[in-house]
Amino acid sequence: MNTKTAMITIAGRPNVGKSTLTNRLVGEKIAIVSNKPQTTRNRICGILTKEQTQFVFVDTPGFHKAKTKLGDYMVNTVRESIADVDATVLVVEPIASVGTQEQLLLEQLASKKCPVLLAINKIDTVEKEALLEVMAVYSSAYQFDAIIPISAKTGDGLKVLLQECEKYAQEGPMLFPEDITTDQPERQVMAEIIREKLLWCLEREIPHGTAVEITKFSERDNGIIDLDATIYCEKNSHKGIIIGKNGEMLKKISTMARTDCEKFMGTKVFLTTWVKVKESWRDSDFLIRNFGYRE
Repeated sequence: MNTKTAMITIAGRPNVGKSTLTNRLVGEKIAIVSNKPQTTRNRICGILTKEQTQFVFVDTPGFHKAKTKLGDYMVNTVRESIADVDATVLVVEPIASVGTQEQLLLEQLASKKCPVLLAINKIDTVEKEALLEVMAVYSSAYQFDAIIPISAKTGDGLKVLLQECEKYAQEGPMLFPEDITTDQPERQVMAEIIREKLLWCLEREIPHGTAVEITKFSERDNGIIDLDATIYCEKNSHKGIIIGKNGEMLKKISTMARTDCEKFMGTKVFLTTWVKVKESWRDSDFLIRNFGYRE
């Protein structure tokens, strides 16, 4: 039997649910999620193999106005990710107006002449009648190949979205083994899990100024994994908040992260964390590359 592959980019403004959608489509958590904007920093591939068709979903950072060199990297990642793919899914909220970020993304997509599917997410938060106006507004703004109302949270509409994506599958060998769900190295997944817990537990700007580096990843003969991680922040005051009184906040973050690391790896994990200060690292080309945010 002939095999097919569909390379699909998932794009949109911050916090529209791109990573939640990627995880739901793949059926496993491979991208971190939080209620804070700019959670995703790198391009992440989620892989779903269904019978003879392999879907490669490219989760991207939220398209936003960059304020740092890290922000520039994230925006460039989005631009690069909508080139040379079979189709792009533009994820939007159920609001009857086309925002600035959406308009800029549509201009980028038009220049690439890439097929675009519109996924109106979070339909579980509005009345069905309200969706008609949203669909009408976007239909007049761009010629989408299809418009699909979905809820990444509940799974509503995802079967239809997957059917639409399959129309762009190209015949040829599969790009990845059938039994894997992401192209991310295990070290990167572990680092992202820790960063997710920072986003969950810390407020304001502090988690956005953090980066995580895995300094040790080793497996014992009995399968137990020893994991050492360094959390970098931009200010000494932030370091104190991350550690917390008597180390309680860091202990909370580490415990939550270890649980998810064990779930992903399927074995026991011993996690040790440190916190260090690297002032203004988000504007340092060297440190941005060092933390894995450069191709």
